[in-house]
Amino acid sequence: MSTDEHAERFTLLRPLLFTIVYEILGSVTESDDVLQDSYLRWADVDLATVRDTKSYLARLVTRQALNALRASARRREDYIGPWLPEPLLLEEKDASADVVLAESVSMAMLVLLETLTPDERAVFVLREVFGFGYDDIALAVGKSVATARQVAHRAREHVQARRKRLEPGDAATTAQITEQFVTAAATGDLGGLLSLLAPDVTWTADSGGKTTASRRPVVGAQKVAAVLMSMFSLERVADLRIEMVNCNNMPALVLSGERQKGVFLMEIADGKITNFYAIRNPDKLLAVAAPRQISR
Repeated sequence: MSTDEHAERFTLLRPLLFTIVYEILGSVTESDDVLQDSYLRWADVDLATVRDTKSYLARLVTRQALNALRASARRREDYIGPWLPEPLLLEEKDASADVVLAESVSMAMLVLLETLTPDERAVFVLREVFGFGYDDIALAVGKSVATARQVAHRAREHVQARRKRLEPGDAATTAQITEQFVTAAATGDLGGLLSLLAPDVTWTADSGGKTTASRRPVVGAQKVAAVLMSMFSLERVADLRIEMVNCNNMPALVLSGERQKGVFLMEIADGKITNFYAIRNPDKLLAVAAPRQISR
């Protein structure tokens, strides 16, 4: 088999493989590293021995993702302030047609997946999002089929008990609220801001201690509005540019000037903004340099 055929098969499945790894790691840059390492291993495989390319590559990248996740566990324990997944820049409406895929890459789901063990996370992603059989899952995580089933059951119960059941708004409503928010924040309209925020809205900022940001989540419309007013008043002094994008199938704002200042994802439900995820760690802002393709 030629190297070209290895490349062709891998490239065809790359969006799927990237999505698996990203949902296990929550990091775009680490996912790229895992795929690169996985391809080098794949290039040495005798294709005559591969019965199902999709299953084989899914197992391969899952094993490499688990290795990366375990290696990064200590770094996350020592992380300063809240740790949030890296934002995933998508083409507009990339995942929205697939409800399961859209939810699986949402920031809320990725934060929830952080509460699982590495094995639980991998098994949950492979089974619940991508629908792989337990034989493949067992091989991917190095467990027996019976154990893989037990892990899947445990992870599913954990996620279901903690998953929010808010109904997201339609695309037109979401776009309107996003535009109203940008106008209110950019002009310092406190009343306008408060009218858009849910009473228990939460602001979670990830700076890794490298930029100024609250090291604990801020809860409540008045408190979050104060954070926003303070942040945007400081930024208005500078040459601030605001770009509306799609990150993790959620409306997001990229704030930049002389340098990128942050990516702010907004969770909108029942006509109100319920959560802000503020990515301010400069190391994580590299992830929004170019949109990615996802698939299942």
